[in-house]
Amino acid sequence: MKKLFMMAMILFVTLGVRAGGLMTNTNYHIAFDRMMARGATFDIDAVFSNPAGLAWGHEGWQLSLNFQKPWQNRDIETSIPNFMGADYNQKFHGKASAPIVPAFFASYKKDRIALSAMIGIVGSGGFVEYKDGVPMFNVPMTAMLAQKGMMPGSYTLDSEMKGKQYIYGGQINFTYKIIDCLAAAVGFRANYYDGYYRGHVVADMGGNKLINLQLDCNQRGWGFTPIISVDFHKGPVTLAARYEFRTKLNVPNDTKELTAEIAGMTPEQTAAVLGSKVGGYMDGVKTRYDMPSLLTFAAGYEFSPKLRATLEYHFFDDKNAKMANDRQKELKHGTHEFLAGVEYDINEKFTVSCGAQRTDYGLSDDYQQNTSFACDSWSIGLGGAWNITEKIRLNAGYFISLYSDYTKEQSSYQGLGVAGKDIYSRTNNVIGVGIDYKF
Repeated sequence: MKKLFMMAMILFVTLGVRAGGLMTNTNYHIAFDRMMARGATFDIDAVFSNPAGLAWGHEGWQLSLNFQKPWQNRDIETSIPNFMGADYNQKFHGKASAPIVPAFFASYKKDRIALSAMIGIVGSGGFVEYKDGVPMFNVPMTAMLAQKGMMPGSYTLDSEMKGKQYIYGGQINFTYKIIDCLAAAVGFRANYYDGYYRGHVVADMGGNKLINLQLDCNQRGWGFTPIISVDFHKGPVTLAARYEFRTKLNVPNDTKELTAEIAGMTPEQTAAVLGSKVGGYMDGVKTRYDMPSLLTFAAGYEFSPKLRATLEYHFFDDKNAKMANDRQKELKHGTHEFLAGVEYDINEKFTVSCGAQRTDYGLSDDYQQNTSFACDSWSIGLGGAWNITEKIRLNAGYFISLYSDYTKEQSSYQGLGVAGKDIYSRTNNVIGVGIDYKF
């Protein structure tokens, strides 16, 4: 019983319907969706991906408004041989989604100086819901009730969990061309975390609640990120690097409800069973959701006035970014990303592009949880741009992430003394459209 309630209180849902690290997004502009590797660009999306490169960008003002629609599944398939006299196999479907996700960019360049800004969802971003709960709740509860002689079918089990997690960001940059082939930029981003965790687990028999768990916890807080970048550009070659410092997010709870009731037990006895785990969701208690430091390198080459290609590398230092209960220590290493992209101008009006990204999170069994898991992936993007006029460009793109399933074997599944496994799987698709305007 203690095991069940301890787990039921750890409702820590990490969302993600985007590209990037465990807590950081990298897809803001549609040019990323259609090419992936944008770390050597001089276009308006350089406001995020290569601020120093704006030293070679458009003279004057640039504006860009982008809209993306992501959708994702996050499924858990649980298998436990000979569980209560029969093999247990069940797939728990988690649907993650987000509304239309906007991002806005602006820059102004005059001679050697450029000023720029962007607003977007810089971390996580979306909602997730498990309408039938997750195995870490349902399996131990089923076992506990069976020990009391109540087998499945003799009671009703209502288990559901859902969450929201957004990190909104507003960034400004100052760019200066030091010499004709070298520029540098400094920037600063303010990040606002907005999330909630809601769920319930109710076992009912004949109108009597055997167990009643309820959680409604809102979380909001601020964090700030210094950013530096450099860009070397000479002839067809561009070499760029960017570093984002770690963002500390220590987010307080605004808890509307935290209820745990066990039939036949007093509130004091229930509190003794739950122990210190309940305290993590008490009103006012703070949780760490740090965004890790990020180091990027990019090399771009212009083969001709029409053909350009970029290779890029990202390192997210997740092991040194605080998570709830120091969970970052369970990672084998920080996140490595390798990107490549190519862009071709068919003529003055139309451009096509494609790209790919490999993401390796450094996952381990101890890091993976039913309510917060990740899977390594390959992402592929493609799309194009249409220069409607000399001032207006329309971008459209699509990318898909192809995830590797992660299998977590447990010799004692959820501490129940029987072997079992969870297979974690994900799907992710994003489409987007945006308008760039120069004047």
